[in-house]
Amino acid sequence: MQLFISPGACSLAPHIALREAGAVFEAVKVDLATRKTEAGDDFLAVNPSGKVPALTLDNGQSLTENPAILLYIADQNPKVGLAPAEGSFERYQLLSRLSFLGSEFHKAFVPLFAPGASDEAKAAAAVAVENHLAALDKELTGRDHFAGDSFSVADIYLFVMLGWPGHVGIDMSAYPALGAYAGKIAQRPAVGAALKAEGLA
Repeated sequence: MQLFISPGACSLAPHIALREAGAVFEAVKVDLATRKTEAGDDFLAVNPSGKVPALTLDNGQSLTENPAILLYIADQNPKVGLAPAEGSFERYQLLSRLSFLGSEFHKAFVPLFAPGASDEAKAAAAVAVENHLAALDKELTGRDHFAGDSFSVADIYLFVMLGWPGHVGIDMSAYPALGAYAGKIAQRPAVGAALKAEGLA
């Protein structure tokens, strides 16, 4: 199994999840500018969109997009408990959280990382991100988990994105609940191992 990543990108989420699950996999770094892997292979042959993450299974099948990959990892390793059981209401709550993270929160950051984005677009994006952060800070005040009562792939995905504001000039000190939440997740061994493997710690 191969996970295609770019250090610090959203591909860090399935990287952490695979380590949490104790899965055997190879992390393959991709240069997003050239769409080439470290070995010089064409990443577009794996994912025509050229975006990470992509997960290639031993049978040659591939998955893209974090919500799908994260749920796949959780479901292949059910004893680890990274997702509620299929058919349960908690499962749909998790899907709701993953959908929000992928389609709303993640998307809000895009202009802040895009080299060609105008100052106006970046300013509007910063406001959108800050609005999401304020809502998340309120929601997570007094709570340890983003979806349900136990650690899940939604926590992993949110944790990864909470590392981004500091890189685009957004002060996280205004969101103490999020700081405490992320600090607890950062202490998990799988998180530390993934960060170290990607050269981020």
